[in-house]
Amino acid sequence: MSAVLPATELVPLPTTGRRFVAEQAVRLGDVDPSGRLRLDAAARLLQDVANDDALDAELENSFGWVVRRTLIDVRRAPQLGERLRLTTFCSGTGRSWAERRTSVEGDGGGRVEATALWVQVDPTTGRPAGLGDGFEQIYGEAGGGRRVSTRLTLPAPPTDAARRPWTVRQVDLDVLAHVNNAVAWGVVHEVLGPGGVAEGVGEIEYLAPIGTEDAPLELRASAGDDGTGVWITTGDVVRVAARWSPA
Repeated sequence: MSAVLPATELVPLPTTGRRFVAEQAVRLGDVDPSGRLRLDAAARLLQDVANDDALDAELENSFGWVVRRTLIDVRRAPQLGERLRLTTFCSGTGRSWAERRTSVEGDGGGRVEATALWVQVDPTTGRPAGLGDGFEQIYGEAGGGRRVSTRLTLPAPPTDAARRPWTVRQVDLDVLAHVNNAVAWGVVHEVLGPGGVAEGVGEIEYLAPIGTEDAPLELRASAGDDGTGVWITTGDVVRVAARWSPA
C-alpha cells in the first residue's frame, strides 16, 4: 500500500480497534473575547487527549512524541462553558510516526474535526524512533494498515509577505525546551486579529523546532485566494508554516 499525504484527510471513525474518549469543558483561558474556542486552545485539547490515550494504553514512550503537521476543521466553534467529548484513534502509521484523528463534539452544538501527524522520538537523542511491535498491537487494528508519509504540503512565504519580529517567551517552551505546538497556533490569531477565526480550516506544519536561542525570528503573513498564510522564520529558513481558510 502506497503512503498517503499526512494529516490532510479526515478519515471516518473505524468500526473496530482502539478508540479513546475523554471529556473536557471550555474554560475562560480557552476562548477569545467573543467566547469562542481559540485554535491554540483546541490544539492543547488535541495534545492532551493524545497524551491521555498514550498513558492509558501504557505506551513505553508516552511523552516522546512531537507534532509534524495538524489540520483543524472548525465546523462550529465551541463556546465558553460548553462540555466537549473528544474521541481519538490512530488513523495510519509510518516507520517512526503515526497519524491521529480526533473528533470534538460539544453539548451546545460545537464541533471540531482534526487530524495530526505525530513523530515518535528518542527521549535521549531527540531523533525519530521506530514505533515497535507494541504500538502495532495496540493501535494497528484501528489504523487498518493505512500508511502515511511525512511529506509536507504548505508553500513557502511569498517575497512580498508582510513581516514583523516575533519573540519566544519562556512560557512558550515545553519539556523539550522547544516552542510547544499549541503556541504556534496563536500566531494565526495574531495575524487575523479580533474575530478573524470562527468557522474554517486551519493547517500548520512544523519544519524545525524553535528555542530561545533561535533569535531573531520573524512572523510573515500573506493573504491569498486559498486563505491567509502565516510563517515563522529565521532569516530565510521556515520553522513553522500555517494557513487559515475561512468557511
